[in-house]
Amino acid sequence: MSNRIYSIAVDGPSGAGKSTLAKAIAAERNILYVDTGAIYRTIGYYVFRCGIDPHDSFRVINVLPEIHVDMVYSEDGLQHMLLNGSDVTDVIRLPEISMYASAVSAIPEVRAFLLDMQRDLARRRSVIMDGRDIGTVVLPDADVKIYLTADVGKRARRRLNELIERGTPRRYEEVLQEMIQRDWDDTHREIAPLREAEDAIRVDTSDLNFEESKAALLDVIRRRLGEE
Repeated sequence: MSNRIYSIAVDGPSGAGKSTLAKAIAAERNILYVDTGAIYRTIGYYVFRCGIDPHDSFRVINVLPEIHVDMVYSEDGLQHMLLNGSDVTDVIRLPEISMYASAVSAIPEVRAFLLDMQRDLARRRSVIMDGRDIGTVVLPDADVKIYLTADVGKRARRRLNELIERGTPRRYEEVLQEMIQRDWDDTHREIAPLREAEDAIRVDTSDLNFEESKAALLDVIRRRLGEE
């Protein structure tokens, strides 16, 4: 395994398994995992808590100076999100926060607010970073770019299972429609829309279980880093 500093960008639609797989790969390779989606969810949660329409750019921009986002890592290496000193790791995963995250992430000033922080992490140490525009905007020179995707129905079913495990079950039809809407929002926003980088390797996990998906990503990473 290489000792040089390198960066891995993992992009793709909601529910494709980016975060879960990126965490596992970070642990396997002993590198830093950066969940950029969680960062935007944290901003979205603050906007939600303030009762602000996430599409109201003026009001969202005005509250940015009130927001301080931190990432801390527990002994097992998992990332926890802190909003103004309070751990919001669990609450930012509520379904309604997904729409807030998508809306605020389309605001240029929000993206600029967080961009330097993300790039600085990649300059200082090896990272695997997942999101919607990592390989196209945040880390355009990443050593490895992966576009992770899966059938929307299977992504909705996976998200539903996550909600059930958290004790917040929903109807499958509701989760599916929210995911379809999220896909549309992410791919059609004016600023940094979700798209596959030209030099990214596409990995479709529709018919793969977790271990198979992890193995597929690790194979791409090793080949791109020249480790095999």
